[in-house]
Amino acid sequence: MTAKTLAEKILSRSSGRDVRAGDLAIVPVSRVMVHDSVIDAVMAGMKALGKERVWDTERVCVFVDHAAPAPTPVVADSHRVLREWVRGQRIATFYDAGEGVCHQIMVEDGFCEPGTVIVGSDSHSNSYGSVGAFGAGMGATDIAVALALGRTWLRVPESIKVQFVGQLRPGVTWKDAITKVVGEVGTDGARYACVEFHGVGSLPQGDRITLSGMSTEMGAKAGIVVDTPEAPEWLHPDADASYTRVVRVDLDALEPQVAVPPRVDQVVDVSAVAGTAVDIVFLGSCTNGRLVDMRQVVQLLRGRRIAPEVRLEVVPASRRQFEDALADGTIAALSRAGAVVGASGCGPCLGRQGGVLAGAEICLSTANRNYKGRMGSPEASIYIGSPYVAAVAALTGVIDDPRPFLEADEESFDLLVAHRRRSRPAVGAASARAGDRARELVGAVPIRTSPQVFGMEVED
Repeated sequence: MTAKTLAEKILSRSSGRDVRAGDLAIVPVSRVMVHDSVIDAVMAGMKALGKERVWDTERVCVFVDHAAPAPTPVVADSHRVLREWVRGQRIATFYDAGEGVCHQIMVEDGFCEPGTVIVGSDSHSNSYGSVGAFGAGMGATDIAVALALGRTWLRVPESIKVQFVGQLRPGVTWKDAITKVVGEVGTDGARYACVEFHGVGSLPQGDRITLSGMSTEMGAKAGIVVDTPEAPEWLHPDADASYTRVVRVDLDALEPQVAVPPRVDQVVDVSAVAGTAVDIVFLGSCTNGRLVDMRQVVQLLRGRRIAPEVRLEVVPASRRQFEDALADGTIAALSRAGAVVGASGCGPCLGRQGGVLAGAEICLSTANRNYKGRMGSPEASIYIGSPYVAAVAALTGVIDDPRPFLEADEESFDLLVAHRRRSRPAVGAASARAGDRARELVGAVPIRTSPQVFGMEVED
């Protein structure tokens, strides 16, 4: 029997016949995910099909997360229609505004069965590959078909193998690793392919979500982590499976990475953009809105206030992540540093609410996209980086390598911060705040860590 990739194995098993890359397959879906931004089009699609009811109310997951809470009366009306539809359909799984990002919850709450096909009305549905599912984003019409019939059609994708070797050094994260991969492959280098991530199956679930979700930025149909703890025994690519490309990433040599506007594949070492002024920092999204990400920011801030020219916006990826960050003091530490903490959800990631960028503003974001107009004005500039890079930008007002800050003693740390703040270029749209109501941080709530929080390893 010819060797198979993960995509070929999952789609063969789901379709009930032997399929290879390039074949067409009709497959049942184990779940369909729908969110608020496309519900009107999805409902219209079902009506056009002559279908009034979803095929299985237990297999549909609906979320209000993309523009939530509602920022305008028009959006509020759309949310009302969605809620009425959910109630009329008697859909069992519905997460309203404030519960979190659809992708985080789909994985976190166990709605992604490894080895099955899951489709969602969002391009970052690739995130479900973090636990070994074939997750694919689709348009409203295809989602309407899946809701009505419980199945979809796919061309079996070719596969790209990403092999990680070595170990990340302190101050370098898995966001840096996947950003490096995006830079190597390009935004269309994996068009309609399945990206397999090798050597990282034992990572905490949150890091795996970051890897799988960012495969979307390469144009991938799916992104699947190999050998996850959740995967059944059969779910493993054959040793001699055929790949169109193999990308090898040496983690030992990896530097912190930054994607430069206006392309997410325009990736450079952080040193190439060090000193770039920043007006606003966004920590959040399905890519980096988890407890571990918030803790990394707090770790680097060391109890200091953010720079007076900078706004730091933090949006937890889910209520569970938010509540755990409340419980261990992380949220308190972020607030005392000057952060604005938003309701769990997508936040300003897609430029619809909660921190939309103005013209000429410069943002350092931990999300996944930085094209013109993504987070608001097309005249704004968005740099993509890790939570550590975000923390430095918030603290100093400029993009910089986080490692010297993590390694410095207290005195050297303050000198380094002061120097970077003085050297901030007078560009962008920021003004220094007056009347900061800073509290003395001595005796602030300590951050307590545990070996594992909601399936994710957490470091001190």
